[in-house]
Amino acid sequence: MRLLADFFPEFTGKLDEVDELYKEKRLIDEKTYQFICFALSIKARSKPCVRKHFKEALEAGATVKELAYILALVMREAAGADDCWTHEVLSDWKEILEGNIECDCEA
Repeated sequence: MRLLADFFPEFTGKLDEVDELYKEKRLIDEKTYQFICFALSIKARSKPCVRKHFKEALEAGATVKELAYILALVMREAAGADDCWTHEVLSDWKEILEGNIECDCEA
C-alpha cells in the first residue's frame, strides 16, 4: 500500500472510507470480525495483516488457543479445496497419459 499511498492517495483514501463504513455498519462482534480477518489474512499470505488481526483478536477477547483453532481450520479448508480442485483438474489423467489432451502449457 505504500506505493499506492505515494502515487494514488485518492485510492487509499477511499479504502479508508470503506473501512470506516464497515466499522459503522458491522453486524457482528469485534472478536468474530477479527477471526474472519485473521483467516482471510492467512489465506492471502499477508504477514502484516496476520500479525495485525492476531493482535486485534486478542484485544477483542480471543485466546491464543482460539486463534490456533482458526489457523488449523484455514489450513484444513485450504487443503480440502486444493484436493478437490486438483482432482477435478486431473480427472482425465488417463487421457493425458495417452496423449489425447494438450496441456496448454510450456515446459
